Amino acid sequence: MNLLQAVEGREYRIQGIETQDEELDAFLFSLGCYSGEPITVVSRRRGGCVVSVKDGRYSIDNQLAQAIRI
Repeated sequence: MNLLQAVEGREYRIQGIETQDEELDAFLFSLGCYSGEPITVVSRRRGGCVVSVKDGRYSIDNQLAQAIRI
């Protein structure tokens, strides 16, 4: 299951990142999105969602959300 299918307000653990794009993978890693980290979808917006990772909140688009496996 990926982050697009997540329920708002529920905490999940990141299982992995599914992408062939090394830049995208590096960007998500810099946000703290890597295996074992908790992540929560705070809200959904048209074209993306707001997530909470570690102590930060980030607005990510659907392409990024789809790459994050939970």
